[in-house]
Amino acid sequence: MDVIFVNPNSLSKNYQNLANKYASIETPTWSLLLAESCRKKGFKVGILDCNAENLSIKNAYLKLEELKPKLICFVVYGQNVNAGTTNMVGASDLSNYIKKKNKNFKIGIIGSHIQALPKETMEKEKSFDIGFINEGVYALHNLLCLKQLDFENLVSIKGIIIRNNDKIIFNLPESIVPQNRMDIDLPGYAWDLLPYKFKPLDLYRAPMWHAEYRNEFRSPYAAIQTSLGCQFKCSFCMINIINKNDNDDIGVSSNYSGMRFWSTDFIIKEFKKLFKLGVKTIKITDEMFLLNKKYYLPLCEALSKENKDDKLKMWAYSRIDTISNKNILKKVRKAGIKWLALGIESGDKKVRLEVTKGKFEDVDVENVVKQIHESDIEVMANYIYGLPGDTKKTIEKTFQLSLKLNTLGWNTYAAMALPGSLLYKQALENETLLPNNYEGYSFHSYETLPLPTKNLTASEILKLRDEKFLEYHQNKDFLIKIEKKFGANAKNNIIDMTKIRLKRRLYEFDNISYNKK
Repeated sequence: MDVIFVNPNSLSKNYQNLANKYASIETPTWSLLLAESCRKKGFKVGILDCNAENLSIKNAYLKLEELKPKLICFVVYGQNVNAGTTNMVGASDLSNYIKKKNKNFKIGIIGSHIQALPKETMEKEKSFDIGFINEGVYALHNLLCLKQLDFENLVSIKGIIIRNNDKIIFNLPESIVPQNRMDIDLPGYAWDLLPYKFKPLDLYRAPMWHAEYRNEFRSPYAAIQTSLGCQFKCSFCMINIINKNDNDDIGVSSNYSGMRFWSTDFIIKEFKKLFKLGVKTIKITDEMFLLNKKYYLPLCEALSKENKDDKLKMWAYSRIDTISNKNILKKVRKAGIKWLALGIESGDKKVRLEVTKGKFEDVDVENVVKQIHESDIEVMANYIYGLPGDTKKTIEKTFQLSLKLNTLGWNTYAAMALPGSLLYKQALENETLLPNNYEGYSFHSYETLPLPTKNLTASEILKLRDEKFLEYHQNKDFLIKIEKKFGANAKNNIIDMTKIRLKRRLYEFDNISYNKK
């Protein structure tokens, strides 16, 4: 075996008790893409998805020991594409265990955290022998051609960082896959390499809201991308760190903004593979799916032909300023996209425009959501509490807007300085207290540490987020709407979900009042 791509298991630490039933288990997009890319080059590859199989460290190691790959490559991204730092928890634990058991294994790492903080990651995580600066496609191809992965050979490979005893050595940067070679050098997904229990993709499960809050629709499940990157430069996001093409110690996503697309014919073939495997519940992971009509309209038209029975349950992301055309929404719905995840972020115009950099036109949020609902598409509304400029007043304004919109999906994060984002670099410059472990960057973990604002402490912001989560999901108007749309079981599943309370180091609370102990 030339390479095993490892998706580490970080669910329990990142999601606490939500991990057992409510957290989604997503197909490892980049492990699938890299595996297929290397396989098409003639290399023998495999995928070890510790997350889907819920493997212990010991059992994961035993599988690797049996396969004896030339390279063990951790592919560390998050279920949210901009939160790969949190999955470093599982990667660090497993890679350290592997090295203690067998020092001869060569271990590499690809992912958003090392792209954002390459030097720091290699200095801290001494079990990693090789780090990849960006998406790693060409560096992997060239590296796997080597007979021996020793220092003398590795120094010739662009796009990697090498550990040589106590020294960390940066090789010259490597390019990302250009637009004109997307179909060629990233030629699809190695779906057949994923584990399953009874049928393909049955170990993966959609978010509760995506499945209409009904367990029977959660599996089988898959996530797929039709494009990479984003053309915008939002300060809280680090999605574009994947485009990094230099050796800067601290990467800032907004410096690498840009999008690449696969062709429509190519992508529809991947969708057809999933349909053939019996998968109807699908996430379109693109950060900006509904942005470029040249790419998404032909794809929607092609998907419509596959969705004549209206059994597809798909969702996609959109900005609130790029989806206000009723005719387009009709085509989106016909394609089987039944949910749109909108980054509303804040109910306060000044707060929203300050963090959403790039071409942005302020819009009537209520009208946009109304048009989406009139097109028989549901909305997963995403908000952020604790953005620069936020106060208790602006956060309450955001929450009241969410109650008024009464969307059937509601998600709110406390603003986090994610490595790779501009907020992270600004936090360093301002000497703002940041998490001292990977779990601290997880929105749902016990260790989570969001950013403070000039007017609010991190603890106050987090407490507001957790209180409002319960208040929204226990709201009478919301539950009535859920039952009317999805049935009594869906409503009861939401009620059961709200019984699970997240514990937070920043403040300890009881199950009723959230009061500090």
